[in-house]
Amino acid sequence: MHVIIEWTYKAQKGAETVLRSEEMPAAQALLLAEDMERTGRVKSLHCIDRQDTSWSLKELKAYLKEIDTEPHNITVYFDGGFDRATYQSGLGCAIYYEQNGKPYRLRQNSFSSELKSNNEAEYAALYLGIVELELLNVHHLPVCFTGDSQVVINQLSGEWPALEKNLSSWADKIDAKLEELSIQPEYKLISRKENSEADRLATQALNGIDITGLKEIVKE
Repeated sequence: MHVIIEWTYKAQKGAETVLRSEEMPAAQALLLAEDMERTGRVKSLHCIDRQDTSWSLKELKAYLKEIDTEPHNITVYFDGGFDRATYQSGLGCAIYYEQNGKPYRLRQNSFSSELKSNNEAEYAALYLGIVELELLNVHHLPVCFTGDSQVVINQLSGEWPALEKNLSSWADKIDAKLEELSIQPEYKLISRKENSEADRLATQALNGIDITGLKEIVKE
């Protein structure tokens, strides 16, 4: 979760002003906010998340303690590949998250012969990522969904209308699943090069290579 810090600063001679920080990870905000309070110049202080929910430091500390043992700070990379000659699709997703103070990566791909376009394959790949989140027991958390499909990213973020019936159905299905899991989605468009891992997983699925893997990321 990302938040901003809003605090009322009280000067030594009694003058006051309200200050707001830039957005930052909740854990970083907590450290800074506690340091601010130690100055003795804070009249009031709270944090505000992307849903405009206000958090006291006590509430934020309890939240961070609660989620530490569960997957959090989650980013889902997704990509779909479609073979127009065979009407076969490959779906790929790579999920990065933290749990118990350690970073992890989950990779998953899937083959499909039931989709009708590349855009539909992209939607299906994102939905595959959501299914994996459910298996990880992710709920009531913000999640960043990242891909190179302008259609999917812009339609789900509300920038473009979903006029095609099959794509609209996928969008509705995704919205309903996210609501069921109480996941707050953020959609991020990246280049195809930046999405190479998910693209490779989708290509491997098209070639009949199944990939399922979870590993801890060890920093060198």
